[in-house]
Amino acid sequence: MQVKDEHLKKFILEAGLVSKGDMSIAEKKSIDSGRSLRDILVSDARISENDLRRVEAYILGIPFMSLIGQKIDFSVLSLVPEPIARSHNVIAYKNSHAGLEVAMLDVEDLSVIDFIHKKSGVKILPRLTDIESVKYALLLYKKSLKADFDDIIEKESDSIKTTSDKNEDVSEKDLKSLAEDLPIVKIVDTLISHAILQNASDIHIEPEENSVIVRYRIDGILRDAMTLSKDTASGIVARIKVLSNLKLDEKRLPQDGRFKIDDNGQKVSFRVSTLPIYFGEKTVMRLLKENSKGFNLEDLGFHGEALEYLRDAMKQKAGMILATGPTGSGKTTTLYTMLDILNTPDVNISTVEDPIEYQMARINQTQVKPEIGLTFANGLRSLLRQDPDIIMVGEIRDGETAGLAINAALTGHLVLSTIHTNSAAGAVPRMIDMGVLPFLLVSTVKTIIAQRLVRRLSSVKEKYFLSDVDKKSLANVANLDLVLLALKEEKIIEGGTTWDKIPFFKNIKSEDCPEGYSGRIGIHEVMKVTPAIKDLISKGASQDEIEKTARESGMMTMVEDGIFQAVRGFTTIEEVFRVVSE
Repeated sequence: MQVKDEHLKKFILEAGLVSKGDMSIAEKKSIDSGRSLRDILVSDARISENDLRRVEAYILGIPFMSLIGQKIDFSVLSLVPEPIARSHNVIAYKNSHAGLEVAMLDVEDLSVIDFIHKKSGVKILPRLTDIESVKYALLLYKKSLKADFDDIIEKESDSIKTTSDKNEDVSEKDLKSLAEDLPIVKIVDTLISHAILQNASDIHIEPEENSVIVRYRIDGILRDAMTLSKDTASGIVARIKVLSNLKLDEKRLPQDGRFKIDDNGQKVSFRVSTLPIYFGEKTVMRLLKENSKGFNLEDLGFHGEALEYLRDAMKQKAGMILATGPTGSGKTTTLYTMLDILNTPDVNISTVEDPIEYQMARINQTQVKPEIGLTFANGLRSLLRQDPDIIMVGEIRDGETAGLAINAALTGHLVLSTIHTNSAAGAVPRMIDMGVLPFLLVSTVKTIIAQRLVRRLSSVKEKYFLSDVDKKSLANVANLDLVLLALKEEKIIEGGTTWDKIPFFKNIKSEDCPEGYSGRIGIHEVMKVTPAIKDLISKGASQDEIEKTARESGMMTMVEDGIFQAVRGFTTIEEVFRVVSE
């Protein structure tokens, strides 16, 4: 039974979970967007998913069960197979003489209730739960699988009788045979499956003198995953090279490739890089989940005035939008998200990239190949003859590419690109260093984004308030008045609220989130190239002068945006400073 919005509103207000003002705002958003009231309340952080589910359970007269921190016997958990648990959001957690208690997001899913009843042969007692509880319980399946993976790797590693990777000459035929050896295939499949389950972004396979270290990058931080026998090194690298269509017998030079797998209906692409090091070949695989679509700029962390600047820039028929930041800061994801928004039937979009990270329908994507002369500059020069409306240049690395991108923006194209600088204002002197004339920058660049990725807090977190010392410390590096104004304008807090009454959050370590974080979100500074900034660029002003003027115009720095996201409960102040100071 679906709870009607009017009933939900009544009980939430009576319970004091949401103020009348916030409820009115949520109702208006619900009407304007066509989304349900519950979705608006949760997405705007007016109420937690957990509290909302408790209200719904109360209205429906069904017991609510939170599984967070619960110890569930694996024999009970496994009564519902993991694929069924994942696809139907149903968890078996307690078996007693009364029946099998199952926690569900949809207690009216009769088909799955009937399936569990037939499989277990006992009475099924549905209980309402929340998304975080389901995620927590699904991790218990993963931990069991991890143990299985470790057993497989240990067993298969011991069974491999092959030559250690000591730079000995091994024929291509022998390497191909090694790559198809069943134990090696199982080990590589296990490493990949484990990485997908852990939601890793990269797999590092690093040969040491007497072992092979495997590390996963999860939420931006490298973690040791497992240690394998040195005897597996040659076979693992050979297997990955076969999958990536790389040269098996080339060990002296770096190689790049890619391959794709289907993991339970989810397509995952792997970008592969091999590099000769002292003890063999190091291999790094980047995981790119192709059907994790549906991003929008708000999901990436953009909000308020910065979001409006970006939307205005994207409406332009000509000009340039630049994304800046170090490697791994989410620049490409930001550009792809903008391309997805701009990708309508009436425009021709072309890109030149290195590498192509996501394949996008109706967008003409070109892979840079410097070894045959297809550089960013040559690729951009060629695609300008393809009558594009919108162009994305993966990265501006040199003066020639910069000049061509500027020329494209001057001649009626909207150009999106990335450049490596630490701040939005820093992109200006960097472009000038590459040989771009200041008056051309003034004529073309509309908006510059600088960004970093911070780890998201898990659902289990501790609330606290800033002390006077904390406020003074933050005031030294951020304009707290500007942040407070933004929080009020975006209705995150009520009008008269002061910093004394604004809660922040600390991460709490738990078994399923060892560091108290899960996933990442962007923090940004978005600099609109205003007439005042154009004047400074024309006069050859320094980066500091440009940034000062941008801040006087209301630009929030990354630290200030990080504080904003911390107030929303998405991250911690410590995480913001960890990332920004790197």
